Amino acid sequence: MQNPEKLAPTPDAFAILECLRQTAEQTLERKRRLGHYAVVWQDGRPVMIGDDAPKTEADSDPSL
Repeated sequence: MQNPEKLAPTPDAFAILECLRQTAEQTLERKRRLGHYAVVWQDGRPVMIGDDAPKTEADSDPSL
């Protein structure tokens, strides 16, 4: 098995990645406009963002 860190991504892989990024961006924007919360990865953990995001224990306890 080859080391994936030494393989250069193909132009097709870059095109797929860009398509996925655009789709994620559009989906998050649509959720924001609809007033829905989203779950994103932030600081090494999942975080719920948005005005209607459920409150978590971390939100109420600043020591976490």
